[in-house]
Amino acid sequence: MSSGSNSGGLMSSAGLVRYFDSQDRNAIAINPKTVLAFCILFGVFVQVLSLAVA
Repeated sequence: MSSGSNSGGLMSSAGLVRYFDSQDRNAIAINPKTVLAFCILFGVFVQVLSLAVA
């Protein structure tokens, strides 16, 4: 095998792994349960508005 045939898939993704593994201290941390509860409540709100308009 020649060195030119290697596409470097692992080498090119190494920077992304480092980027997503690092956490910014200034980032907003939201609990996943809070996001799920907000989505459910927003869906119920949209359904209620949909029934009120119809």
